Amino acid sequence: MKDKCILLIDDEETIQEVVQVGIEIEAGWEVTVASSGAQGIEVAQAQQPDAILLDIMMPDMDGISTLSQLKANAKTQSIPVILLTAKTQTTDKKQFQNVEVMGVITKPFNSMTLASRIAKILQWEF
Repeated sequence: MKDKCILLIDDEETIQEVVQVGIEIEAGWEVTVASSGAQGIEVAQAQQPDAILLDIMMPDMDGISTLSQLKANAKTQSIPVILLTAKTQTTDKKQFQNVEVMGVITKPFNSMTLASRIAKILQWEF
């Protein structure tokens, strides 16, 4: 089985580094980073990652808008998306249930177990 490629769409450099290092150490998967929703959509179309980790709160285009565009595009609509969010209110959780995502991982998270959480959500061998 080929190594997995994960696209992280998050505007925070600290999160980018923590996710990248954690996933690469724990699982050996490649992590590609995009700092905005628009950049993430471009990278997803060009690289066709195995999964996308998508932050909800970003300037310009938030995660839900980014998700809508990914799902509306034939090239990216079948890529599984997991939301990364610090939003944990009940109303937020209900909103997440109404969008096409495979799961939600709340911030803060343990970077050294992130890959196993992703594998569990996506039912990947790990």
